Amino acid sequence: MMQFYKKRDFGTFISDSFAFFKLHGKNYFKNFILLNGLLLILMVVLIILGFREFFGVLLGSNIGGQSYYFEQMLTDNLGLFILLGVLLFIISTALMTINFLFPVFYMKRVAEGHKDIKTDDLLSDFKANGKKVFLTYLGLTFLVMPAATILFGFSYFLIIIFIGIVLMLFVGPTLFNIILFLCYDYFNSERGFFESLSYAVRSQFSYTNGREGSPYWKYWGSTLIMGILFYIITAIFSSIPMILYFVTLTTTTSNAEFEKNPLGGSFGMLIFFLYGISTLVSSFLMNVMYVNSGLMYYDSRTDLHQKVELEEIETIGINE
Repeated sequence: MMQFYKKRDFGTFISDSFAFFKLHGKNYFKNFILLNGLLLILMVVLIILGFREFFGVLLGSNIGGQSYYFEQMLTDNLGLFILLGVLLFIISTALMTINFLFPVFYMKRVAEGHKDIKTDDLLSDFKANGKKVFLTYLGLTFLVMPAATILFGFSYFLIIIFIGIVLMLFVGPTLFNIILFLCYDYFNSERGFFESLSYAVRSQFSYTNGREGSPYWKYWGSTLIMGILFYIITAIFSSIPMILYFVTLTTTTSNAEFEKNPLGGSFGMLIFFLYGISTLVSSFLMNVMYVNSGLMYYDSRTDLHQKVELEEIETIGINE
């Protein structure tokens, strides 16, 4: 059985993340699909059916140089696009919150010694913490994520003077860890939302006991490596529909309907279906990074390391 509350180094975070899925992957993803599947499917269907025409006409107007197609379509369907946008926002932010909290509840149960975790167990955790889950949704959606987006966007803007590239390499992984630490701490301690947010920031740079060196470099390095692996794999999947689109664009002879909406018909359905598959793959792969950050959180809780070790020793003595 994997021990959670213990010190780990840079390499151990990565190896233990994969070891976690080797031990619990089948059960983990079964529950992940059952809890997140409906929202994932709704979001993909909404993108495919709701925005296929929108992006198709947008691309078509760029190809044919006839922007009035897009402007007319947008004017005629403004109310529908606003409704679809609102629905997509609600579904995507709800899915984001559940995605962040799912590994929190799952790893908490595993850390407590549970083995065969069922979907009902996790649902009961969500229900028992309903108020905190709702506050997490509000805090992430309207406070943490907008602030993180502004900070990351500012770093991205500074790419024009090169320093932005360096900043993004540090800002991206650090913000990711802070957001995940916030979620883990809020549901694994008695702290309030803002206290957990404060802990999430402070714990990136120092241990709570104040007697050990900064854990920042191992946290940052582990997340950076995982992020690069995630980017490479998802880039392969997301590039497939784009390659198909450009191949079709360069090989299709002059066609009025195609120029008006290159994503119309069965070809458009195929492109958005492939993008939907890419979205699903990304959602699954992100869990490896979530678990990796979870192991960092357990590493940061030095106040519980010795307590858990003593409890495990006592358990061994009882079993013997």
